[in-house]
Amino acid sequence: MDAGVPARRRREMAAAISGAGRCRLSKVGAARRPPPARVRVAVRLRPFVDGTAEENDTPCVRGLDSCSLEIANWRNHQETLKYQFDAFYGERSSQQDIYAGSVQPILRHLLEGQNASVLAYGPTGAGKTHTMLGSPEQPGVIPRALMDLLQLTREEGAEGRPWALSVTMSYLEIYQEKVLDLLEPSSGDLVIREDCRGNILIPGLTQKPITSFADFERHFLPASRNRTVGATRLNQRSSRSHAVLLVKVDQRERLAPFRQREGKLYLIDLAGSEDNRRTGNKGLRLKESGAINTSLFVLGKVVDALNQGLPRVPYRDSKLTRLLQDSLGGSAHSILIANIAPERRFYLDTVSALNFAARSKEVINRPFTNESLQLPVLAPVKLSQKELLGPSEAKRARGPEEEETGSPELPIAPASASQKLSPLQKLSSMDPAMLERLLSLDRLLGSQGSQGTPLLSTPKRERMVLMKTVEEKDLEIERLKMKQKELEAKVLAQEAADPKEKENYSSTMLRPLARRTVTVAKPLKKAVVMPLQLIQEQAASPNAEIHILKKKGRKRKLESLDASQPEKAEDGWELQISPELLAHGRQKILDLLNEGSARDLRSLQRIGQKKAQLIVGWRELHGPFSQANILGLAAGRGCGPS
Repeated sequence: MDAGVPARRRREMAAAISGAGRCRLSKVGAARRPPPARVRVAVRLRPFVDGTAEENDTPCVRGLDSCSLEIANWRNHQETLKYQFDAFYGERSSQQDIYAGSVQPILRHLLEGQNASVLAYGPTGAGKTHTMLGSPEQPGVIPRALMDLLQLTREEGAEGRPWALSVTMSYLEIYQEKVLDLLEPSSGDLVIREDCRGNILIPGLTQKPITSFADFERHFLPASRNRTVGATRLNQRSSRSHAVLLVKVDQRERLAPFRQREGKLYLIDLAGSEDNRRTGNKGLRLKESGAINTSLFVLGKVVDALNQGLPRVPYRDSKLTRLLQDSLGGSAHSILIANIAPERRFYLDTVSALNFAARSKEVINRPFTNESLQLPVLAPVKLSQKELLGPSEAKRARGPEEEETGSPELPIAPASASQKLSPLQKLSSMDPAMLERLLSLDRLLGSQGSQGTPLLSTPKRERMVLMKTVEEKDLEIERLKMKQKELEAKVLAQEAADPKEKENYSSTMLRPLARRTVTVAKPLKKAVVMPLQLIQEQAASPNAEIHILKKKGRKRKLESLDASQPEKAEDGWELQISPELLAHGRQKILDLLNEGSARDLRSLQRIGQKKAQLIVGWRELHGPFSQANILGLAAGRGCGPS
């Protein structure tokens, strides 16, 4: 009787993608899904524990070959149940056999920016913690994986290689549905979040950088003592929580295009399912056992939902499944190591673990490369006003006396008698300001010990750093030249199109996008109400001309106190502005334009954040304003130079 073999359709699909877990992943486009990678399952049978085997006790599990096993059928003792997995390790298998056969091949995916997971599953007392941690004489999966991973990162991140690598570690446990940081136990219960890209993360989780295996042991061994353990009838040091070791590998490309990659390795030691009738749990141990069994039950529901293709997968029903969302049905290369016991008294637990392992190997993940592009941050370039002006505007900025006498050419490099010649001074085609920056950098390098030695005689590491610096400066120079050419082309195009708009072009050429045409309503006419006594006093003066508003019927007419002037009919209110008040307003706005910040400019009518920044930028390029049109500002038409 073959109970571990699934339906025919699933068997064909599993056979078709059995080798997909070791294929090399390429960059995935927007319309192309990542290639599938099935969860690989390995079963380990532990030997009999001393003192537990009875005289006539025979094992209930027997291995057939390196991938299959059989177990007695509890319904019919004349038959056996056969299971087939990716690997089977018998009683005589060593820790090195399990690590080299199942775990070591997936470490290479971390250097490609992909995620990987290793889970130890099984009933209590089956040897999960021994498989993951081991002993000083027989180290388990975790110390072996960290030792090899750190060796790989040192080789790939050495000097002269294209990538720079760094490794960090985090260690946590899930105890009674609480996420606790084992590296910092005082942090309390942590929350599990999901970012906009679907990545699972834990804010506030401690991350320790490690560069060697000694660094790993210095952080891991004290944290392992913080894990919750307890004694039961079946195990004197039974794990009462699920432990998760997270190792993150960050990669940064040293040269253009400066890509970044991130790979995560999850090493998970699950707590075993328990039968409280045999463990004798009471009180706190009974509560812990209930939390463990509940989380493992939800884990089984997640596996079933993924195999059946249900629209909702209950990841959020447990903290454990929420954290394993990337490992089961996500984007990780996953390995499940099912630990079983040979004793007949563990028969039901062994059958349950084998059934879960058989269902888990049908789960399909889709690993992809976590890669992003990070542009290099260049130092800001400080140029003078004359260097920012184009050739035509620079010519207008010079006075007539300078044009008659002629301006001397700018020197290629600043004269300095004490400065030694260096290979960087051969770049005579660059801008003077940029050359000054490079020469300052050269002097700084000389003061730190280079002593102006020739480029070819410097050590390899210093020569590579210097060549990289020169390359970055060349790229920055080309960018500045292209920007200068664009500005000059815009100026020439504007002069050829309309010579009358030369003066106003500089205020518009900094706008990156075309402005939308906005219809501005005419300003409403306003009336000034004055006291009657003041009107009479001003009317008594011979040169005074004061207008008042008079309403007659439905029409509003404007009359003059001077009888010699004819009556003027208006259909609205008439606005009279004092010349002194108008001049004062213009001067106030002009001072605000020349001295005010972007925040002060936003106080003007119809001046927003974008216009304020444009005005400040224009002022820095072309100098202060000489005249302001107050009526234009009031109507929303802006201002310009005289």
